Order: sequence, then structure tokens, then C-alpha cells
Amino acid sequence: MTRILITAAAGCILTAGIGYLLLPVLRALKAGQSIREIGPTWHNGKAGTPMMGGLMFVFGTILCLVGNFPAMSDDSPFYVLALSLCFGLIGFLDDFTKVKFHRNLGLTTLQKAMLQMAVSALFLYAMYRSGFMDTHLYIPFVNVSFRLHPIVYIFFAMFVMVGTDNAVNLTDGVDGLCASVTLPVMVFFTAAAAAMGKYDLALLPAALAGGLVAYLFYNWHPAKVFMGDTGSLFLGGVVCAMAFALEMPLILILVGFVYVCEAMSDILQVSYFKATHGKRLFKMAPIHHHFEMCGWKEEKIVLVFAGVTAAMCVLAWFGIAGLVS
Repeated sequence: MTRILITAAAGCILTAGIGYLLLPVLRALKAGQSIREIGPTWHNGKAGTPMMGGLMFVFGTILCLVGNFPAMSDDSPFYVLALSLCFGLIGFLDDFTKVKFHRNLGLTTLQKAMLQMAVSALFLYAMYRSGFMDTHLYIPFVNVSFRLHPIVYIFFAMFVMVGTDNAVNLTDGVDGLCASVTLPVMVFFTAAAAAMGKYDLALLPAALAGGLVAYLFYNWHPAKVFMGDTGSLFLGGVVCAMAFALEMPLILILVGFVYVCEAMSDILQVSYFKATHGKRLFKMAPIHHHFEMCGWKEEKIVLVFAGVTAAMCVLAWFGIAGLVS
């Protein structure tokens, strides 16, 4: 447990230091965010804010794992990191395209989805062949699990992983929101892994939790930097990979409650708009923009959404009592 706490502290310190060095570089490269015309008008003031700030906690997490490598006996954290880095790389390509061509749209939805599915399939295959994961599906609260056919499980897992990654990406729309929501999720996975005796696996979310604390100093409203798709897709990768590495993917419904709401609000908005030929279900989607349009300040949205996530993580802990007792 001491090593986990030290790793979290190291993640915070390293991310803060990397951010201090990275921010001037991003400004010099003019890696600024373009603002969508259909977004809230008051977001126009955010134009030009450096993006790809997620690199600071990505590198902070990598350095923490590398530093712990000599004392580690479990390779599963590196499988989780590999998937997350691949998702982050997809985000980096998206951010790079936006910066290079000075536009808000990078890779197409189809391009990102195809890359995410390919990466997810490779991760699942590697974890299954290495014995770090089987095809049992654990049901929270009732403490039962059942085995799915490997092919069914892979398709189910790919759907969950790609969906989770994109849902986390949608959450990154208000200063500090994605990091603040993901922080309690990382604390949950750290505690769950440690309680299950998977101390090496607990190091990754611990390092990232510390990194997110440091990142929030740069990203709290008014943000000095945005994580970009580089950061949000990396975070989504860690969230879904940890759930599968701990063999509790259904727990994402609880710990990822805000992510689910963000994604569902976007899907419902588009579906309702098409079905009613132009009417809107929400003032704006994803749901955090709806609350903005209702007059909520960004700080209030962040605190409420993070608080809801923390409460859902506590509830989820009781749901996995059979695994951690």
C-alpha cells in the first residue's frame, strides 16, 4: 500500500513538472484549440488555448510505471498501458490534424472507430492469451458470474471499450470536467485492485490519479491548457482497460455513470432531432452543455458531476463486495 501511495505522489509531482515544461512548448507550436461555431458563444474566449495537454499525465503515468518496473511481478499493468497509449495515439493524430489544418474536426468518426476497434481486439486477444483475463462476466451486487462464449465476449468487450472511450471523450467539454470526473474512477480502480491483491495493477490508476490532481491546476477554469483527444482517449483507455483487467466490465455502468449520461444525451439528441425534423430534446448536447445553457457556471457543473461520480464509485464498491472481501 505504501508503494501505491508513493506512486500516486510521484504521478502528481512528475505531471506537474512535465506540465511546467510542456505548456510553453505547446504555446510556441501554436497548438491552440479551435472552437466549434455551434457551441456556446461564451466558449469563443477559449479559442487559442493550447491543447494536447493530456501529454503531461500520459508521460507522468509512463514514468511512474517504468520506475516501478524492477519491483513488479505482474505484466498486466503494461497491457493496460499499451491499450491506453494506442487510444491516446489515435487522439494525438486527431489533435495533430486539427492543429495542422487549423480546424475543429480531425479524424472522421469512422476512422476513429475503426482504429479503436482494432486496438481493442488486439488488447483483448493479448490479455486472454496471457491468462490475465477470462470470459466470465461478473454481475455486481448479486456476486455471481457466468461464462460467455469467447467470440461473444470479444464482440461485447469491443463494443464496451469503444463506447467507453468515446463517452469519456465527450465528457471533455468544460474546463476541468473530464479530469475531475475521472479522478474518483481512478481512485476506485486503485482501491479495487489493491483489495483484490493485484498491487502491481493498482499502480497505474494510482499514478494517473496523482497526475490528474496536478493536471487540474492547469485545467481548472479558466483553463491554461486542454487535454485534447490525446488526453481524453488515453483516459478512456485506462478506464475501460482497468475494468476488463479486473474482470468487472459491468461496473462501468456505475463508476462511469456520468460518461454514460454524456453519451446517451448525445445519442438521444441526434435521434430526437432526426425523428422530429429539427426539434431538440436538450438545449444542447452532451448534457454538460445543456446545464451550461441553463445558466450553470462551469465550476458548478464540474463539482456536481464529480460529486455524482464519487457517490457512484462508493455505491460500486458495495457492488463488488464479493470480489474484494
